Amino acid sequence: MESHFELNDVTKKLPKHLHKFVVKQPYDEYTSQNQAVWRYVMRMNVDYLGKVAHSSYIKGLEKTGISVENIPYMEGMNRILKEIGWAAVSVDGFIPPNAFMEFQAYNVLVIASDMRTIDHIEYTPAPDIIHEAAGHAPIIANPEYSEYLRRFGEIGSKAISSSKDYEMYEAIRLLSILKENPNSTQNEINEAQEKVEWLQDNMGELSEMAQIRNLHWWTVEYGLIGDVNDPRIYGAGLLSSIGESAWCMKDEVKKVPYSIDAANVSFDITKPQPQLFVTPNFSHLSLVLNEFANTMALRTGGLKGVEKLIDSKSLGTIELSTGVQVSGVFTNVIKDEKNRVIYIQTTGSTALSNRDKELIGHGIEYHAEGFGSPIGKLKGINLPIEDMSPRDLEAYGIYEGKQVQLEFEGGVKVIGEVITGTRDLRGRIQLVSFKNCTVTHRDKVLFHPDWGIYDMAVGKEIKAAYSGPADVNSFGDIGKVSETKTHKINYSKAEKELYKLYNEVRVMREENTISEEKIKTIFLKLQNEYKNDWLLPLELLELSIINNFFVKEELKVYIESLKSNKSYKSLIENGLNLLSHN
Repeated sequence: MESHFELNDVTKKLPKHLHKFVVKQPYDEYTSQNQAVWRYVMRMNVDYLGKVAHSSYIKGLEKTGISVENIPYMEGMNRILKEIGWAAVSVDGFIPPNAFMEFQAYNVLVIASDMRTIDHIEYTPAPDIIHEAAGHAPIIANPEYSEYLRRFGEIGSKAISSSKDYEMYEAIRLLSILKENPNSTQNEINEAQEKVEWLQDNMGELSEMAQIRNLHWWTVEYGLIGDVNDPRIYGAGLLSSIGESAWCMKDEVKKVPYSIDAANVSFDITKPQPQLFVTPNFSHLSLVLNEFANTMALRTGGLKGVEKLIDSKSLGTIELSTGVQVSGVFTNVIKDEKNRVIYIQTTGSTALSNRDKELIGHGIEYHAEGFGSPIGKLKGINLPIEDMSPRDLEAYGIYEGKQVQLEFEGGVKVIGEVITGTRDLRGRIQLVSFKNCTVTHRDKVLFHPDWGIYDMAVGKEIKAAYSGPADVNSFGDIGKVSETKTHKINYSKAEKELYKLYNEVRVMREENTISEEKIKTIFLKLQNEYKNDWLLPLELLELSIINNFFVKEELKVYIESLKSNKSYKSLIENGLNLLSHN
């Protein structure tokens, strides 16, 4: 089937289940005012961030082909990003954290392609193309940071969420959409804000995903680098916010050395951050990431890992000491008095794999009703089944056609006739299949002969537990796209007429057809019909200064009068300041 987005050497490696999150960039929907907002923010950023951002930023803008003048086309960005081994795709606002991380693991930057409105020019609660393209893309041109980002995605996509995390994701997504839409009512925004705040106060213990999202926020989004007393900016949230990039440098914002402690510091996406973390260099980021990964069920496995998967109520995987991987929705675990796992159980579609490849005949069609297996060693036998040679297996009566009774140390009993065993390439036993089989633990029946063939996974312990399937192809279209869509803004007739004026100015500048007469005509319309618009007068003043038109003095006086409106006074002052030294 043909893909609905451009495939290149990077994006063609994306698993099919991620394709559904990719949308067509709505380039034709960007208004001329949107283009002017992009240009204003980018000119401010290049001017200011050249002094306070990490040295990779300005170089990265050039390397990634991001223009100050125009909102970038995704196709154009991709052609340049592939030179540094990355790609970009367009998505609709926030996507689920696991999916976001998985894109990153494949060196694909997800770009929320909506564009912030002029009312949120300094900061937007919703991800937009300024944040994604002008914030994230330039820094990934730094090879060390690029590798950190990829590795973060690889580890982060395996983080286990709690059942409340998805609810929080949906609540934040809705709030960001409502806040960015000028047609939203205050009542809608208040209700959404209250829901987010309530969830923040009632999340309970932070899940792995919540913790790794915190690390992502305090590094990739809001990270500072260098000396704590004189840091530089590298986080995309700061690089894309002309308000916060200046605010974060002030003494009021506490600067803390970056460490694994940041995993437990939560954030409020709708407000400026009162505290930021400073990493001494990019290599330190990878050090902390590895330190955190060592605490994850991905590397520790065991009872806690299975319990996290059960709590998530989502598709996850455990990996046994033999390399057997069980992927499904885990619903039950039995432990012994020493808190060791002695039996695991999934409900519904389950697949068995080895080395991330589904075992032949053990997909979700075969294990449609779930899967259960004892874990551990046999009682009274010091040699685990997985370490038994064919001769050992025969000595203990575990071979084809033999009726056996296996009792595990934890008290699980498997009684049935051995049909066959499945081995890996090295000959180590992975699965044992039985017919006429009964599996019990004390008085509880875990498997009944009437249920068919019993497949027992072999493994003395659980080495890893993580989110998602072992083989990405086992479950088909995993993950879901939010039903809450970004709202299309409805523009009034007056707004559309204003955007036509913005377009006239843009065309004049790009085609070098500037005339004082045209500028005067547009200026007059602004004075009479759009007395609250401050950005287009600045663009007119810029062209008048460049061409030394007489109307520049009149424009200066008019723009000074607009400063009486406090909501955009500082924006005007910044714009005038930029014009004065450019």
